[in-house]
Amino acid sequence: MTKIWNESGFLADDPWIIETEEVQAGSNEKAILGLDAFLAKTDETGLGVLINPADDVRRLEGHLDRLALVAVAFPAFNDGRAFSHASLLRARLGFAGEVRAVGDVLIDQIPLMLRCGVDSFAVSNATALKRLAENRLPGIDNHYQPTARPSQDVGSYSWRRRA
Repeated sequence: MTKIWNESGFLADDPWIIETEEVQAGSNEKAILGLDAFLAKTDETGLGVLINPADDVRRLEGHLDRLALVAVAFPAFNDGRAFSHASLLRARLGFAGEVRAVGDVLIDQIPLMLRCGVDSFAVSNATALKRLAENRLPGIDNHYQPTARPSQDVGSYSWRRRA
């Protein structure tokens, strides 16, 4: 069972559906399309796009105003390319809409995903669901790198280097 979580808690009625050959968005749902399918729909707005690890997120440049949501795929816990995708979307491309992590979303990685600009999560991992329901998000004491979302902690080190 997958639930959508953001820093306000779990969302009850999320309308977004990742479209595949077998699954299509219904009348009360919103479509998340693959990158090529999204780019083929040149005149539609309010869509979502799924960025897979091998996709070039820079292909969205010039189309970000048509997007309501960008889902970045984490197919396995050890594939971190979506961290870079989220960071590029926020810091270099200036995307201000929702960035959602989908796939293998683990509790230990959520604080790092937040710092890279991800703001919602499709969570199916039982441990992550339990910890999020208990409001037990792991913390990170010090940050050495600047990110799309700087640390609020005055004692962190994220000020040392600028991107």
